[in-house]
Amino acid sequence: MRYRRFSDCSISEKLLDTFFILTISAGYLLAMVLIFTVVAPLDGKSGLSVKDIEIKYYGNRSGTRLEEVMKGPMRVYHSLPEHEEIVRWIYAGATEQQYIEKVKPIIDEKCVKCHNPGSGLAIPDLTEYQKIKLLAEADIGISISALARVSHIHLFGIGLLFYLLGRIFILAEMPVWLKRSIVAVPFVSIALDIGSWWLTKYIPVFAYTVMAGGALMGISFAVQALTSLYQMWFYKPKGTEM
Repeated sequence: MRYRRFSDCSISEKLLDTFFILTISAGYLLAMVLIFTVVAPLDGKSGLSVKDIEIKYYGNRSGTRLEEVMKGPMRVYHSLPEHEEIVRWIYAGATEQQYIEKVKPIIDEKCVKCHNPGSGLAIPDLTEYQKIKLLAEADIGISISALARVSHIHLFGIGLLFYLLGRIFILAEMPVWLKRSIVAVPFVSIALDIGSWWLTKYIPVFAYTVMAGGALMGISFAVQALTSLYQMWFYKPKGTEM
């Protein structure tokens, strides 16, 4: 029995598949940009590290969430004296009186423009003392409700993406055992990556597994996308040479 391959596809089908692959590739790259701009600065250093992953899911139990955000992605929005003023307030007990006198003017000037309920952004509301005080407590990482939300979004979204990409990739010509392995690996990496988010929430050493799962997912995506594009337009099956 002969199975359908890229050599059997019409130009219209190849164009459709190509533009789909290019579009989701652009989306994947933008997801990487998001990770490197939001998660990578969490440890106060450049580049994505295991420590960044640990802080995101397990938290920084030796500090507060407000401190980590100020040292990370928000550090460009305030000066060093303002940073030090807020840190002094945190370790002086984060009282409401000191907040009104010392911290609220800084928050109102530098933060509230974006950190308010009307912004439509998925970021903390800093318009009220009680909400800010919660951020000034020990950082225990992402909440269970937020973790459940991002997990189900990623499972549906990434699962569908790899299913559609895999439907294109199975038209490639290669040993059957290799093709079966390549289409299975992305789903193993999804389980490894997202499952490790939950484990890292309680056991920080699993941040290494999150990194491994994410790297494996990226490699799987690149292999399927590049192989498909190559065989669609450049590969000549044996026996078809003119």
